[in-house]
Amino acid sequence: MGVFSAALEVHVGTGSVFSVEGQQAVLPAWYTSHSQRKPYVIWLLDKEHRVFSPVQILSYLDGVVQVEETELKPRVGFLYPVLSRNISVFINATRERDSGQYMCTVNVVGEASSMGKNIGVINLTVLVPPATPSCQLHGEPMVGANVTLSCSSRKGKPSPVYQWQRTAPTLQVFFPPAQDWHRGTLKLTNLSLDMAGLYVCAAENQAGSAECHIVLEVTKAVIAGAVLGSLGALATVVFFAQRVVGYRRKKRDGQEEAANEIKEDAVAPKTPSWARRPAPDTLSKASTLSSIAGRRDRPYGVNPPSDTASILTATGSYRGPPARAGGRPPGLSPPTLNGAPQRRQDPTPIPSGSLPTSSLTRAGAVPVMVPAQSRAGSLV
Repeated sequence: MGVFSAALEVHVGTGSVFSVEGQQAVLPAWYTSHSQRKPYVIWLLDKEHRVFSPVQILSYLDGVVQVEETELKPRVGFLYPVLSRNISVFINATRERDSGQYMCTVNVVGEASSMGKNIGVINLTVLVPPATPSCQLHGEPMVGANVTLSCSSRKGKPSPVYQWQRTAPTLQVFFPPAQDWHRGTLKLTNLSLDMAGLYVCAAENQAGSAECHIVLEVTKAVIAGAVLGSLGALATVVFFAQRVVGYRRKKRDGQEEAANEIKEDAVAPKTPSWARRPAPDTLSKASTLSSIAGRRDRPYGVNPPSDTASILTATGSYRGPPARAGGRPPGLSPPTLNGAPQRRQDPTPIPSGSLPTSSLTRAGAVPVMVPAQSRAGSLV
C-alpha cells in the first residue's frame, strides 16, 4: 500500500527553458501514477517582482480544460491530451514579460504522493534579439586627428555585445583597448589615409544579432584648415590693433590741435556796464578839471570871484560867466607900460586829456583801470 501511494510523481524535462521573443515556448512535464482515474492538473505562473501570489493560468478538472483570464489566455494550452499523462503546455508568440517561474501540480483521487513530488517547476526566459543598432562618428576624420565610432542598440535581452571590424578595402578586426565590447565604441587615433574604409558594427546576444555600418573618409584638410585658421586669427588681431592705435592717435592729435588753435572769429566780450558808465563823482571831478583848464586860458582877474563860483552847475557842466554890458567887465583896463597899453599874451593851451597825473590827483581825480582786450577776445 505504501509503494502504491508513492507512485504519483510529476516530472519535468528541464528546469530552464529559453525562448526567443515571438517564437513558441514549450514547458515539458508529465506525471506517473498507478491509478486510472482522471487527474486534477493546475498550472501557475509566478513572475519576478510580482507583489501577489502566483496566478493560475491553466487547469484540467473532470475532463474539462479551463484557461484563466490572463494575458496568456489566447496563447497558452496543453500540448497533448491530459489523459496521456503528458501535461506539457505551450505558449505561442512569446513576449519578454512572459518570463517567470511556471509551476505544475497534479492530484489523483485516492492516490497519495511524497512531499513535493507532485509539483514540477520550470523557469521560462524569453530572450529579445538586439534591435538594429545605430552607428555614429564623433570627431573630424582628418589626417592626424582622433575619432570615435559608436554603436548602440535600443533593446536586447540579455544586453548585447558589440564587435567592430573594417570590411573594405581589407578586413581588419579590432580588440581592446581600442574597442569596448560593452559600450560599443571604437577609438581610432592618428588617422591616416590608409585607415579609410567601410566599418561594420555587429550587436549580438543569445537571441540573435544585428548590424550597422559607416563609411570613414579621411581627408588632408587638417593642415590647410589649421593654416587658414591661424592666418584668419592673426589678421583679425592686426586689424583691431590698427584700429585701436589709429583711434588713440586721432584723439591725441585732436587734443593738441584744440589746445593750439586761435579762434579768430570768436566774438569779443562786451564791455561791462560799470566800465562804460562813469560814476557821478567822476563826472563832477572831470568837470572841475575842465573848468580849471578853461580859466587858465583867460587873463588873470577877468572874472570876479562870484562869477567863478557860478561856473559849475549841479550836473557839473560849464555855463560860462554872466554877460555884461559892453562885452567887457567894468572897472578893468589892460595894464600899461610907460603910459602905453601892453598887449596880453595868451598862455599856451593845455591839450584836453593831457594833464599831469599830479594835477589830476590834487584835483581829486580817481584813477580807473579799463581792462585790455587781447586778439582772441579775452580780457587781460
